[in-house]
Amino acid sequence: MGTTKTEQFTTEQNKLALMAKALGHPARIAILEHLYKTDGCVCGGIVDEIGLAQATISQHLKALKDVGLIKGNTDGASVCYCIDTNNLINLSDLLGNFIKSGSCGTDCC
Repeated sequence: MGTTKTEQFTTEQNKLALMAKALGHPARIAILEHLYKTDGCVCGGIVDEIGLAQATISQHLKALKDVGLIKGNTDGASVCYCIDTNNLINLSDLLGNFIKSGSCGTDCC
């Protein structure tokens, strides 16, 4: 089995790739949109809002939390989630730098 050789890439490239991978499912985008709209922590209602099974939502929340796009706080038996604003801004900066680094004009292909 091959290795990914992530060490040959910059820290920024690795961060952007991990965050992009986490954003690679429409359910995760919907979860982020829902959390962004609520402007605070959400303890329940994500399953009702997105319409997927609890276990599936939990997997998507874990993927988003693992890359730092959301935070989770334990409140008794439940976990409340919210956007990690600092990491969302970091993602925006990484993506912006990536886009600005290109030299291809609008008519390159």
